[in-house]
Amino acid sequence: MAESKTVRWLEFASRVDGEAVEAVSEVFSRVAIGGVVVEPDLEPGADDGFTVGALATIRAYVPLDDAAPDKQRTVEEGLWHLRAIWPVGELDVREVADQEWATAWKKHYSTFRVGRRIVIRPSWLEYSPTADDVVVSLDPGAAFGTGLHPTTRRCLELLEEFVKPGATVLDVGTGSGILSLASAGLGASRIVAVDVDPIAVSAARDNVAAGNRQKVVDVRAGGVEVVSVDQQFDVVVANIIARVIIQILPRLVERLRPGGCLILGGVIADRSSDVARELTRLGITFHCHVDGDWFTYLARPAETS
Repeated sequence: MAESKTVRWLEFASRVDGEAVEAVSEVFSRVAIGGVVVEPDLEPGADDGFTVGALATIRAYVPLDDAAPDKQRTVEEGLWHLRAIWPVGELDVREVADQEWATAWKKHYSTFRVGRRIVIRPSWLEYSPTADDVVVSLDPGAAFGTGLHPTTRRCLELLEEFVKPGATVLDVGTGSGILSLASAGLGASRIVAVDVDPIAVSAARDNVAAGNRQKVVDVRAGGVEVVSVDQQFDVVVANIIARVIIQILPRLVERLRPGGCLILGGVIADRSSDVARELTRLGITFHCHVDGDWFTYLARPAETS
């Protein structure tokens, strides 16, 4: 009987700070098989026993075949462009066997807490929650929305404050579904999550199904326009980029229930004044949270009589 052939893979890895996690993950996802892995540094903390450190390692895997050199060049070029914006580590490349690719990286990942109640848990790890915990189970291989990015963390903290039991939520640019799943755990009765990226839609649907939240979270392919204007929500959250926020801001407001709030994240410092200007032009009062080079807005349209 012929011996089974061991499949060889190339592992791509890069060390990045928290602000660059999702941008580097997107570059890796262009060539990766089975998603992208985010390994946050974990440091000694207080009640939880650890906190998330400033740096993380991004890993991705491609088959070691004739196409591998081209895929490596694609990643190297993408990282080169990102270095003009963020400090991104050099690309580390090594060969690994099939079994190592499948399991070895998981030992580097752990649960971590955001805000007072929200706990992000890798899907394969056990966690014993306290009575007040909101546990969000994610497959980090999905790579879109890990909770590490400063504005993702800030959006989670604001959702914890403003999503009350029975609330309705619109999540625009849902990515992995992390904000929708947190909202469900906080007691929202109906959540519509939309994303224009089909990979993100698939990842979000998988995470929603794994968390048994299909009855509460409706994941749709497309932008805000796939949600009818006669559907209004208590909270509208869009953790995307400034250019898109400015483009769709009037449509977000149309889908906000009177008295509701907007949470707008993903805004780099250089574009913060543009977003603030558009909010002011539309008569929307807002408070800005600043986390390093990233801005997150809590906004409320003026009440009309």
